[in-house]
Amino acid sequence: MPGPLAAQEVSGAVVTMYHRFGENDFPSTNIRIEQFEEHIEELKKERYHVLPLPKIVEALKTGLPLADRTIAITVDDAYLSVYEHAWPRLKASGLPFTLFVATGAIDRQVKGYMSWDQIRELRDGGVTIGSQTKSHPHMTTLGKLALDRELAESNQRFVDELGAKPELFAYPYGEYSLLVRKSVADVGFGAAFGQHSGVAYTGMDHFTLPRFALNERYGGIDRFRLIANALPLPVTDVLPEDTLLTENPPAFGFTLDASVGSPKSLSCFASSEGETHLEYLEQRVEVRLKQPFPQGRSRINCTMPGPDNRWRWFGTQFVVP
Repeated sequence: MPGPLAAQEVSGAVVTMYHRFGENDFPSTNIRIEQFEEHIEELKKERYHVLPLPKIVEALKTGLPLADRTIAITVDDAYLSVYEHAWPRLKASGLPFTLFVATGAIDRQVKGYMSWDQIRELRDGGVTIGSQTKSHPHMTTLGKLALDRELAESNQRFVDELGAKPELFAYPYGEYSLLVRKSVADVGFGAAFGQHSGVAYTGMDHFTLPRFALNERYGGIDRFRLIANALPLPVTDVLPEDTLLTENPPAFGFTLDASVGSPKSLSCFASSEGETHLEYLEQRVEVRLKQPFPQGRSRINCTMPGPDNRWRWFGTQFVVP
């Protein structure tokens, strides 16, 4: 059993995200079976503590300490390969996971997706079922009424088919804004997850929780071990507040928690230009971008060396309309 975190560490957990398994025609969203089996073998080692996602969320909310190297496994979109390849391997290994479902594709019986009967089988086998809306839209393009309709109609389908609406939500494509976040919170979800890299930690906004995306290109065992051993990089006063940008490039900045030391060893990388220039005022970090982000999704990832050759990690995903 892994020991508790050191007293000075903020309690946190790594949340991994998959989509397809063994569907080699879709490399950007697929993990090869041999890669996934390596991940499972790694997670079965004694140092890791793989928990159901609801238990992790509850600990983050209540401040209950999580064991060091606590990890959750999540899967988006309910592709049939989850049922055929991931579920048997995870079940055999005793590893819990969460499946986020967009109900529309299931209702239309789209080829390559699971059925409600298969989803019920996973649910009955202990898999947590979360929501990913009805139609899997770009939520930042929708107004309040359309957002409310997406969430209400999908929740009703979960009630019809599973007997209850999910407690956890995943933003399609990882895209959210202040309006989207409020809509998800107002309808009663307990927490929501994006697709930006980072370690979830106590004190973080429960409706903008990070996940590490894994696919063929970024699913090698060395990167997986790097992620599985990552530590929180706790920050406050993150600006801009809204990740749906009205100013581009954004004036991105945050205040680094003093518990992790000086920000001078911090590095930040933008998906559009690589390593960025940083300016400091004590614990305040300002990230200076050379050029605007292109239309669509862009990311900034900030990392910092931690103890025992581990890395602290904080990321943000922006959306340019």
